[in-house]
Amino acid sequence: MLVEDWVDSSIRAFFCVTGITGNFWLGLRSLPKSKSQMRPNDLLFINLAVSNLITNCLVDLPDTLAQFVNNWFMGRNYCGVLQFSSDLSETSSIFSTMFISMYWHQKLVGSVRRGGAPVQMDNLRLVTVFLAGSWSVALMFSVPHFFIAEHNGNESLEVCEERFPTLADKRTYDALYLLLANVAPLVGITYASVQIVLVLMQSQKRVMDHSNHNSGTQATATKSKAVSHSQTRAAKSVVAVASIFIICWFSHLVLRIYSSFRNSILAVKLTNFIGASYTCFVPYVYLHGVKKLDCSCCW
Repeated sequence: MLVEDWVDSSIRAFFCVTGITGNFWLGLRSLPKSKSQMRPNDLLFINLAVSNLITNCLVDLPDTLAQFVNNWFMGRNYCGVLQFSSDLSETSSIFSTMFISMYWHQKLVGSVRRGGAPVQMDNLRLVTVFLAGSWSVALMFSVPHFFIAEHNGNESLEVCEERFPTLADKRTYDALYLLLANVAPLVGITYASVQIVLVLMQSQKRVMDHSNHNSGTQATATKSKAVSHSQTRAAKSVVAVASIFIICWFSHLVLRIYSSFRNSILAVKLTNFIGASYTCFVPYVYLHGVKKLDCSCCW
């Protein structure tokens, strides 16, 4: 194996191991002690972790092992599973990120502007319906891969290809997928993130004004400040993830559009690296934001 191939394989292995560890950790730390203690935020984090683990275990891991042994050993029939798992995980992960952004935007609005009043996405059943809908959309776009994914007939690592009946079918599918499963959630994530930043700025100003006018009630102010700090920390992690998402998936969209008009191995590799980097680092940002980046659950 050439040096550049070893570097490529090592980076893939790093993303794979880090992603599996981080997403498993996020899912484990989001599990409540009992079913009655399940909160919408916990369910959203678990759903994101499961979505990312599908890519980590069913796509990244086989591909990484194939890189090291310089041979595709999973068999031709696995091509359909590979393409199906990739799109299913990607779509579900995107929608999960959007729902998390929406949830924390509503939580901040409810806390800052409405005095902590309950918000719509505090309803566990509603969040479950949203997630079920996102999985339905993901399945709708992923199932066709079982029928169009084919092995290219040799032992190279670029083994799985998609063969649409016609070029028009491919472009129609790509256009619908990009619009419904990428652009629409991207707009939602961007809007929610901007609103979160605005609410945080307003909240900081109100806290400063409140502390100046009520310096005598230190105990109450301290308690209020602690609650505000916890929500602010989590909200900042959501904005950080949203920023990573926007950068990664905007680049992902450009490369996907480019590859739909012109076959390019480099574009495919860059697309895979971008997707892997997102699923790799995002769980750690969320864990840091909700103060669960530790192993306290293991003791």
